[in-house]
Order: sequence, then C-alpha cells, then structure tokens
Amino acid sequence: MNDTPERLDEASLQAIFDKSPFISSLKLEIQKMDYDAQEITIRMPQAPSMERRSGTKQFHGGPLAAFIDIVGDFAIGMMIGGGVPTMNLRIDYLKPAVGDAVIGVAKVRRRGRSACVIDIDVSNEEGALVAVGRGTYVPITG
Repeated sequence: MNDTPERLDEASLQAIFDKSPFISSLKLEIQKMDYDAQEITIRMPQAPSMERRSGTKQFHGGPLAAFIDIVGDFAIGMMIGGGVPTMNLRIDYLKPAVGDAVIGVAKVRRRGRSACVIDIDVSNEEGALVAVGRGTYVPITG
C-alpha cells in the first residue's frame, strides 16, 4: 500500500474540472500550481448566467461562493490527488466583483490529518480584492 498521496498535475486537475457537470460550467482556468508554497491560482471568466443584473458584468455572489469553495478545495486537492469534502466555508464580500473575470488564490494555512484550513483571496483582473474566504476541508479524496 502506498501512503504517499498522488499530486495532481495541471492536466489532471483540468480533467477533473472538465468532467464535473457543475465545475465545467464555470469554465475555470488554472493559472498556477505551487506545491512548495501549497498555493493555487485559478481564473473564472464572466458569463451572462453569472451576472447579478443583466449587462452589468457584476458577478452574483452565488457563483463567487462556488468559485471560492472550488479554489480552496483544490489547494489541498492538488496535493493529495483529487477533490476533497468541505467541512466549513466562510466568505466576506468586500466590494462588487465587476469585469470579465475574477482570479482566486488559495493558500493552505494548516494541513492536518483530519482537517486543513485554506485561505482564499478573490480579486478582479485589475488586482483589487473583492472577496475573501476561509474553508476547512477534509484531506481525503473522494
């Protein structure tokens, strides 16, 4: 039995995104995976179905919450070979997210055997912080 978890490379993670009916609808783009820093950066483009009000390019909080959860999930998931269950998720929306895309950066703050704490920052493409999240995830794929 191999006790060393299998890391996901960018192609394997993108395949997970593409296979999921929900995640694939978000059209997520992996920008950076840093195993040593335990950090991942993902971009989510705007789509009409994500707008708070039609034609405003302002992201609705629902897609942002899903994005924050997914980015947080795969900060640990990329290290152990797949998606992991969410135990808890907290989000603070700081200002309207307006534009063609948002960028999520998730960093593992604590990696335990039964729980991992991840901080997630979401910025617009100009670099302004629009939301922050903190998730607790179970480091077991499945």
